[in-house]
Amino acid sequence: MKVLSFSHFVQGPAASQYLADLGADVTKVEPPAGSWERRIGSAGIRLAGQSVTFLAVNRNKKSIAVDLKHPDAARVLRPLIERCDVVMENYRGGALEKLGLGYDAVRAVRPDIIYASATGWGSSGPMAGKPGVDLLVQARSGLVSVTGDGDGHVTAAGTPVVDHHGAALLAMGVLAAYVRRLATGQGTRVQSSLLGAGLDLQAESLALYYSGRRSRTDIRRPGALAAWFIDPPYGVYRLRDAHAAIALSGTMDDFAAALGSEELAAFDQQARRDRRAQYTRLLEQTLSAWTYQELVGRLEPLGFWIERVADYDDVRDDAQVAEEGLLMDMPVGDSHATVLNHPVRYDGRLPPLRTPPPRLGEHTRPLLRAAGFGDPEIDELISSGAVVAGDDGTARG
Repeated sequence: MKVLSFSHFVQGPAASQYLADLGADVTKVEPPAGSWERRIGSAGIRLAGQSVTFLAVNRNKKSIAVDLKHPDAARVLRPLIERCDVVMENYRGGALEKLGLGYDAVRAVRPDIIYASATGWGSSGPMAGKPGVDLLVQARSGLVSVTGDGDGHVTAAGTPVVDHHGAALLAMGVLAAYVRRLATGQGTRVQSSLLGAGLDLQAESLALYYSGRRSRTDIRRPGALAAWFIDPPYGVYRLRDAHAAIALSGTMDDFAAALGSEELAAFDQQARRDRRAQYTRLLEQTLSAWTYQELVGRLEPLGFWIERVADYDDVRDDAQVAEEGLLMDMPVGDSHATVLNHPVRYDGRLPPLRTPPPRLGEHTRPLLRAAGFGDPEIDELISSGAVVAGDDGTARG
């Protein structure tokens, strides 16, 4: 699969990285100054002069730098489009159409193209074309309202979860379209959105809310509970020396007995559901006197599922994370970046790191040569500013 990716920020680059990890030949088309995540990235964190955000979502790719507004941009890109299977983009709605790179224009060059677009809010409707970023989608999709305690204390997730889920959905859509093309020879217009991804993260919750004819009052719950639709003790509790997540498994009679609480034992399932705030406050008070090891010693033998709340330092040293190979140390100059590895195994193995994230325009010359351009023509395109090559002294990052 050959992919031409017009993607920036996180959602689009992460989606094409999934495909690149699996062996797709992905070419990242960047503006002469570099994509947003290369130039700026998040939090200004850089390593050996490179944005760590860029390093996190652009491995196993090639880079060509093209000024899409230059009169020669179409001449540069046409042979690349003719040779690719997939065009991916996450520009604001209508932006690529204005540059002559919309779906209809690309399909005229390659009729069986898979053209995959990721937007913030979708391709039509009153929000189409408006800026759509992770946090705004978390807010509008209801995710923020159910992440807080539902009683006026709401919060966003601690990381851009919608961006990353949206990336996975976009990659899934491309793979489905590719299978279809292998079977039928037909191209596909693939369209995903952050709004769709934000709602998809809540599939069970939304179905229970709407189908169960619930109201806003049903979502209100103590902050310790992890979900509005699951009975306590399912949640996160402060202990004497840590926080612990407690999930369901064993019987609640055993649970109350293990904690030595007759007050908790007085709540049957219906009472825990009807008076969950009272039950949860009582449980919080009870657990505050326990250490994590004491609690594990009591609950695990009875079949209850319990886990210490880890921070990022704990995750880095986690033996299970190491066994699964889920963190990768990637060389960057004289140092290294620690990034997330591809999260799925195939026949017991993770896809390898074939190439580190590319320098800006690193592959401009070889890609243009492969597309039929001679060196004098490539030099002329570089001199005119139509493209930037990583070997001409102007490309950085």
